[in-house]
Amino acid sequence: MDPNAVKSTLSNLAFGNVMAAAARDYQKEVLAQQKAQTSTSMNQEVDFDDLMDDPELEKLHADRIAALKKEAEKRETLKKQGHGEYREISEGDFLGEVTGSDKVVCHFYHREFYRCKIMDKHLKSLCLRHLDTKFIKLDAENAPFFIAKLGIKTLPCVILFRKGVAIDRLVGFQDLGGKDDFTTKTLEALLLRKGILSEVKRDEEDEHGDYHGNRRRAVRSSAEVNSDSD
Repeated sequence: MDPNAVKSTLSNLAFGNVMAAAARDYQKEVLAQQKAQTSTSMNQEVDFDDLMDDPELEKLHADRIAALKKEAEKRETLKKQGHGEYREISEGDFLGEVTGSDKVVCHFYHREFYRCKIMDKHLKSLCLRHLDTKFIKLDAENAPFFIAKLGIKTLPCVILFRKGVAIDRLVGFQDLGGKDDFTTKTLEALLLRKGILSEVKRDEEDEHGDYHGNRRRAVRSSAEVNSDSD
């Protein structure tokens, strides 16, 4: 037998054994990785199940649901009392309206006065954002008794009521810079300082639409006012 042929055959056998061993090692490594991934996935599922059964998380969830339900019931009650809209009332309804809610903004106006129309558009925008406060308007010509009783001499006059008691008032635009072009935000800030409005929560603001959307509607209303005055 040719010694070189024998040597070549032995060499090929050795190389074949090395490749077979390498293949076995690679297969073992792949199986080990798959097993580790399966184990991790099972652990994650167990951890998630543990979280779902966590009594503290369940209590937090239940408390949140209860709070949302209570808030929804409160909002429905306020809407039934006339909150969430800017309404015109009669002199005969006045006492019932201002005593029927904790916080009331009442605009005494004259239908022909340009500045009363400006105040109208701002209050109409604010009533949508501040459900806790009732917004109403009363034609001064049709309410002589309360005009005299409340000592109203200048229009527009916005009187603020807490539990049926007049606590403050805005006479004309003297607290708003004395000009016609004040913004809804300026009026809102003033009423917040006077305590007749409350700060709007983030989720409530999202529900009623962004403030800029209301401002755009107010701008359109302002254009209508200007058109009426021409």
